Amino acid sequence: MIASFLAPFRDAWTALQDTLYFLPPFPARIDTLALLSLLLVTGLLVAEWLRGRWGWPRVLGYVVAGTVFGPPLLGWINTDILAQLRPIADAAHGLLLLEAGRRLDLRWLLRNRDLLRGSVSDVVLSFMAIYWFAYLAVGLEPAWAAATAAVTMASAPAVVLLIIEESRAQGQVTERVMMYSALGSAASFIIFVVVLGIVHAQQELSWVVTLVHPLWAGGGACLIGWLASRLALVIAGQLPKRSLAQVFVLVAMALLAVGVARMLGVPVFLTLFLMGVILAFRDEDRVLSYTSLPEGHWMLAIILFVVVGASLQWRDASWLLVVQALGLLLVRAAAKLLAMALSGGTLPVGKRLLAGVGIQPLSATAVFMVFEAGRLYPEIGNASLQLAFFAAAIMDVAGPILCRFALNRAGETAVEKEIPGGTL
Repeated sequence: MIASFLAPFRDAWTALQDTLYFLPPFPARIDTLALLSLLLVTGLLVAEWLRGRWGWPRVLGYVVAGTVFGPPLLGWINTDILAQLRPIADAAHGLLLLEAGRRLDLRWLLRNRDLLRGSVSDVVLSFMAIYWFAYLAVGLEPAWAAATAAVTMASAPAVVLLIIEESRAQGQVTERVMMYSALGSAASFIIFVVVLGIVHAQQELSWVVTLVHPLWAGGGACLIGWLASRLALVIAGQLPKRSLAQVFVLVAMALLAVGVARMLGVPVFLTLFLMGVILAFRDEDRVLSYTSLPEGHWMLAIILFVVVGASLQWRDASWLLVVQALGLLLVRAAAKLLAMALSGGTLPVGKRLLAGVGIQPLSATAVFMVFEAGRLYPEIGNASLQLAFFAAAIMDVAGPILCRFALNRAGETAVEKEIPGGTL
């Protein structure tokens, strides 16, 4: 469609080249930077229109824009362009996970047994429910059923973080949604690394590879995250608190961690999340505790979720696969709601269930985990994890809406707190 539309312009350009010899050849495809600017503007406009018209979260608009530009529709973002945008998406995803990790208060968790019980219940019930569904109902091999469970068990802390910031939500449900999302993702990352070893063993590779690769991925992420966090604290400690210079150091160290992780073949999402957790836990002098990423990180969110939307391979979906993905999501939702109901504590059951609804998003992290497995096992990884991929694709649309609904219903968003004459 696009080729036929551009054909007259290409012919006219070629005719002009006979006279104007300095003209370059007609571009075979749009320049990456020009496309990136179009994606940013289009994603922003689509998101604002959906939010203004139907009140949908901005994240959903970014995914829709990526889907429109991607292979399923216009095809402006092809595989080559996705590969060029992947480092930018990795950096964007990493910075969002860094911020999510920094919001994980381990000390609060250890002091509050209800939170700890709810988090453990969420991890165990979600993993087991998805594993048995993928193994018994779908018929995946045990190793790939475990991989599917590891990829889809956790919530999406990047999506939850953006929804909370967009709605300016504050309260007990909000804090629990953020906490459970971060903890579930941490458990998901660890289980995913362990499952990689199981998959190695199933492929009959050497035991050295089976044991060393998970240690390389997990240990490498810990080491890079620790070094980057220590370096950030040392440098930022010499600068004024809450200054722009500290923000620059935080972003620079995060990008350094992204680059080193990519060079060494270590999962970027795990590295940056652990860096954020270590920063929050080890910053005893409050060097960076009050330093947050600027509002510009919404630009990173646009890039990330536009790329995620363009990566969704809707054309490969069959009715059977869609039904199986919906079944997985129903089982997953039931497990999370049951975990929240069993967590106990002083929070009313209704609000605990709302927290269970709020942790339903499943997005960029799951997609990147599928890409990681596909990179390691290109001949079987993508096919074996199609169920996880399409479950994530469905929740790219439904997840932000469910999270926003839970926070609104809990009465903890800024919209719900508006009164005549101002905002509470």
